[in-house]
Amino acid sequence: MNFLKQSYRETTAMMRTHGLKMLLLMVAAALLTACGGDSEETAGSTLAERDVTPEVQAFYAANPELITFATPADIPTDLVWEDGMDLPDIGSPDARKGGTYNEYLEDFPPTLRFVGPDSNSSARSWISGFYRLTYAVPHANEGGYIPGIAESWAIDQENKTVYVKINPNARWSDDEPITADDQMFAMFFNLSEYIQAPFSNNHYANEYTNITKYDDYTFSMTVTTAKPDMAEYVLYLSPVPEHFYKELGPDFPERYQWRYEPHAGPYHLAEADIDMGVRMVLRRKENWWAKDNKYWRNLFNPDAINLTVIRDTAKRYEAFRSGDLDMFRIATADMWYDSLPDTDPDVASGYIHKSTFYNGGVRGNWGLWINSSRPLLDNLDIRLGIQYASNWELVISNYFRGDVERLNTQNDGYPDFSNTDIAARPFDIDKALEHFANAGFVNRGPDGILVNDQGERLAFTLSTNYDRYADVFTILKEEAIKAGLELRIEILDGAAGFRKNREKQHDIYFMSFAPSQSMYPDYWQSNHSDNAYDDSFLEDGTVNPDRKIKTQTNNLESIADFELDQWIEEYDDSSDKARMIELSHMIQQRHFEYASFSPGFAEPFYRTAYWRWVRWPEGFNFRFTTYPYEMFAHWIDTDMKQETLDARSDGRAFEPHVEVYDQYRGL
Repeated sequence: MNFLKQSYRETTAMMRTHGLKMLLLMVAAALLTACGGDSEETAGSTLAERDVTPEVQAFYAANPELITFATPADIPTDLVWEDGMDLPDIGSPDARKGGTYNEYLEDFPPTLRFVGPDSNSSARSWISGFYRLTYAVPHANEGGYIPGIAESWAIDQENKTVYVKINPNARWSDDEPITADDQMFAMFFNLSEYIQAPFSNNHYANEYTNITKYDDYTFSMTVTTAKPDMAEYVLYLSPVPEHFYKELGPDFPERYQWRYEPHAGPYHLAEADIDMGVRMVLRRKENWWAKDNKYWRNLFNPDAINLTVIRDTAKRYEAFRSGDLDMFRIATADMWYDSLPDTDPDVASGYIHKSTFYNGGVRGNWGLWINSSRPLLDNLDIRLGIQYASNWELVISNYFRGDVERLNTQNDGYPDFSNTDIAARPFDIDKALEHFANAGFVNRGPDGILVNDQGERLAFTLSTNYDRYADVFTILKEEAIKAGLELRIEILDGAAGFRKNREKQHDIYFMSFAPSQSMYPDYWQSNHSDNAYDDSFLEDGTVNPDRKIKTQTNNLESIADFELDQWIEEYDDSSDKARMIELSHMIQQRHFEYASFSPGFAEPFYRTAYWRWVRWPEGFNFRFTTYPYEMFAHWIDTDMKQETLDARSDGRAFEPHVEVYDQYRGL
């Protein structure tokens, strides 16, 4: 069995050698397991009884350099242990536990799995992403680490090792204890091809060289490179519940399709609370192990989170206005100014509140992700023409009424690491026509769309799952026609949209990845050829004519550039911040030249409408938040809810609340 996909990282001889040794040892472990005859699976019985434990143990035994068992006496005595307890509290001491928070899902998730095929759906965060704890998490306002699953940690920068002591009170959401064995198992799990998750496979293969268990609650992990944010490579991990994945095997996607993975957070999803295709209800664990922790006691306040599938944007808004939804994040200017103006009776009477919150940190990267593996889009001049034919200036001025900013690169907002010398290409019909002509599209057909000598029309499908931006696509479509380009708009539901771009079946996709608050961008996922094709290049660096598209990765542009790969690999392997910054600028410049991403807009704030009974801390929310609900700092005041509903029925008004919170603006 091949657990690892070998990287060809020419710049890292140590990792290349280590990876080959691991591959051979893992094959040996798999053969040992096969010889033991423990598996009862057959071709005709994909859900036969299975116990992966012997395979895991064989893997550990075959990989002593990767998997180490030691004793507490082996822990260095000069470590400086931290617990993050000196930072300010998070949340409001006035927060109340109780009530049900009602939210919508764009579509029912295609799976409950957290990894593997179709797991990266629009419902992912609501299923468990918002509630999953890592060993430590960044403080939401201050930066620095605060404890999650870990009780304390120590960082040995010189030896590239992070030590973690798990809080002995930590429990999975099914009440099983969390131990170092779960992190040991995480190494096996994330290296396994069973999970069909190339990113996890490659990340664990290339970023970690050892995990050592010292006792039931203490372990260390050694990383490949002592990068400036080395500690985050370990502290931001979540363990994997070994007891839950006892049946892990080749049929993982089907076997675990509708099983809810336990996590360390406060909410759990029971089978009885799943109404397939309709709704899910997550319930807060009253005995949650971290409920009295300094940093968590004022968060995750609702007793239940009721998630109802509402696919149509207009119907979601209707559900909010009727009180069936407690909150409505408003992402469009017309809804903020026209559909729900400050003069609306519910707003003016204080029943519905409106808040604009300027957050800090990295911005989302809304734009057009151009799949350069598709016919015609593999031509640089075509991609450059699309850049100049995209009138984002008009979108921002007319649709967003000037409230948002033009994005310049895919990675704006990283101090030092973002290349601020790059400016997004403006809308320019003449330049668009020039590039299209270079690609053989000179003459216009009767409908104004350019046609080449073979009779091919310059037409592509622009797909998305964001129906709320339908008017944006109309502007882009109408303006592109002026440059002889047809954009066929395809608006899909969330599940279908995610599936299409993950399978690399799109021409152009409009979306944004959730912004990361890391110190620097991650380029390997989205820009490295490892995530575009299987075996992109031959040994001499020339294109492999037999390469095949690789699906289920974040390289939505199918970028495959040999020199760019080398820069990304050096960047990933470097511990020199100055060199990383230099490489980051080079990578962004090359990506700009490749022209497979048309930068759209960045939102320096988020806007939210919510019923009066949804309460917030002073200052509304935290600096490093992207969504109003992601840390559940709000709470449901059930008494105020009844008071508000009664007042609305009787015609009694409250003081209106329309606020702008700009304490973090520009930070």
